[in-house]
Amino acid sequence: MSLIIACGLKREARIFDRPGRDIFVVIGGGQAARLDQDLDDRVGRFPGIIVSCGIAGALAPTLRPGDVVIDGDAVVAERLAEAVSYAHRGRIVGNDAIIATAGEKRLLSERTGALAVDMESHVAARVALRKGLPFAALRVISDRAEDDLPPAALVGMRPDGGMALGAVLASLARDPRQLQALARTGSQAGLAFRSLETAFEAIIGAGIDRLDMAAR
Repeated sequence: MSLIIACGLKREARIFDRPGRDIFVVIGGGQAARLDQDLDDRVGRFPGIIVSCGIAGALAPTLRPGDVVIDGDAVVAERLAEAVSYAHRGRIVGNDAIIATAGEKRLLSERTGALAVDMESHVAARVALRKGLPFAALRVISDRAEDDLPPAALVGMRPDGGMALGAVLASLARDPRQLQALARTGSQAGLAFRSLETAFEAIIGAGIDRLDMAAR
């Protein structure tokens, strides 16, 4: 089956680009309704395994930037975990908006028991269930459970998944005091992206995109 990857950012999508492989990438850009429709359209024409893949925020205080978390249907999640043997197994919860503060993360953790949160996994899981397709999520931690994201980080994504540099700079101009927190956020994100690339190389090497499995 083909591999259909749901992610939020163009930077993530570039990691997943594999010419000659049966891999399709759908970028959400923080727009849940559009991601739902785009995934629905894609699997309507090319059914496959839906994998939510990208960076995430930690809900569990033990997780650190670069840590990998895997969730999803047993067969696919197990294959992912075999390929990325150091990954944590546990629930990944999706949310339409960024969970920006340590307090919000703590409440979400208490309510769901999830290890991590992102903005695409709930949409991808919903489409997979609706279409009767296999689903899994592989997410790499960027911000820790104790981190508050600075305002500039919350406006940094364009609807197409690109970076909204102008909005980030404007936010910094309004409040330069957030520069240190923004630098920390960027450094942690860089670590997460490198870890994501390593993990994705591992799952491609294990042939996840060539799994031959029946729909759920």
